[in-house]
Amino acid sequence: MTDQDDDKARDADKTDDKQGDAKDKDKDKDKDNDKDDGKDGKPKVSPEKKRKIRIALTIAGVVVLLAGGGWFAYHTFVGKYNETTDDAYIQADTVTVAPKVGGYVDAVLVRENQDVRAGQPLVRIDPRDYNAQTEQFQAQVDIAQANADAVRAQIAEQESSVAAARAQLAAARQAASFAQGEAQRYAPLVQIGAENAQALAERRNQAAQAAEQVAAQRAALANAEKRIASLRAQVRQAEAQGEAAAAQLRAAGVNLQATTVSASIAGRVGDATVRVGQFVQPGARLMTLVPVGSLYISANFKETQIGRMRVGQPAEIKVDALPRVKLRGRVDSLAPGTGAQFSLLPPQNATGNFTKIVQRVPVRIALDAGPEVRQVLLPGLSVKVTVDTSDDKRALKDVREGEKEHQKREDAR
Repeated sequence: MTDQDDDKARDADKTDDKQGDAKDKDKDKDKDNDKDDGKDGKPKVSPEKKRKIRIALTIAGVVVLLAGGGWFAYHTFVGKYNETTDDAYIQADTVTVAPKVGGYVDAVLVRENQDVRAGQPLVRIDPRDYNAQTEQFQAQVDIAQANADAVRAQIAEQESSVAAARAQLAAARQAASFAQGEAQRYAPLVQIGAENAQALAERRNQAAQAAEQVAAQRAALANAEKRIASLRAQVRQAEAQGEAAAAQLRAAGVNLQATTVSASIAGRVGDATVRVGQFVQPGARLMTLVPVGSLYISANFKETQIGRMRVGQPAEIKVDALPRVKLRGRVDSLAPGTGAQFSLLPPQNATGNFTKIVQRVPVRIALDAGPEVRQVLLPGLSVKVTVDTSDDKRALKDVREGEKEHQKREDAR
C-alpha cells in the first residue's frame, strides 16, 4: 500500500470519529432537552402541574385577602377600641400591724401566712405594768369619792346648825318684840306718874339688848348658810378630782386593753417579724395583714390610651400565673394624676434639656373572680389588662366638639 492510500485511510478514520462524536453530542442534547425547558436551565413543568400551582396560589391569595379584610374589619369596629397594657399588677390595701403601747412580747398568737378574721388577737404584750396603773387610778377614784362623801356628811351637820340658828333667831325676835312692847307700855304710865322713869329706862334697855340679839342671831344664821355653800363647793371639787381620776382610769384601761394587739381587718398574716420576749415600741411594725379577699388591679396605661376610658367599662384580665385563664373586671377609677406626679421626686422639666417621655396613668380595675381563683391570686403578680372602650366611641369626638363650642362662646363675648 502506498503512502497516499495510508493518508486516505487515516482521513477516513478521522471523519468517522467526528461523525460519531457529533451523534453522541446530538444524543446528549436530546437528553438535555428532555430535562431542560429552554436556555434558562429550569426544569419543564407539565400543564397540569402549572394549573394546580395557579389554583393553590389563588386560594392562598384569597385566604390572605380574607384574613387581611377580617383583621381590618375587626380593628375598625372592635380592635382599636381595646386598650391593652402589660404594666399591671395585682394589689391589695395592706395594713401594718403595730402596737399602741410598748413592752415585752408575752405571746405571739398567730403564725406566718395564717388567715385571720377581724378582731382576732395577734400578739399579747406583758400587761403587768398597765394593770398596776389601772389599780392606782382606781384607788384615786375611790379616794375622791370618799372625800366627797365626807364633805356631804359635813353639809348634813351644817344644815342642822342652820336650823338651830334659825330657831335662835326666831326666839330672839320674839324677845325683842316683847321688850319693845314693854317699853311702849311703860311710857304712858311714866307720863301720868304711875311708874317711875327708872322702870321705863330698864324696859327700853332690855328692848335694845333684844334687838342686838336678833342682829347677832341673824349673822350667825348667815354664817351657817355660807358654810353650807363652802362645803358644797368642796363636794364639787372632790367630784371633779374623781372625774379626773376616772378619766385616767379609762385611759389606763385602754392601754391595758391595747396590750392585746388584734387584727383590724380580715386577711392573711405576712412578713411577721415579732418574737416572744422582744421589746417593742409603740408604732413599731410587727407584721402585715393582706386582705386577699379584697384584691384589685393597678394598671398603668399610657396617656395616649385613656382618652375614651371611663369608669365602669369592662376589662379582660390575663394573669401570668394562670395560663389560658381569662378573668373579668371593670374600670373602678382613674388616678388624679400620672404616676410621675406622685413619685418621691416629681420631675421638673423646666430645668435643663427636655426629652418627652410618654407618661402613664394608674387605673384601678375591680376584679371579678371566683373563690378558686382568689386562692391563687396574690398582691404583686403580673397581669395583662385589656379595657373595652367601645361603649364610648364618640368620646374624643364629643370632647373636640365641646371644645369648639366653648371657643365659639368665648369669642362671642
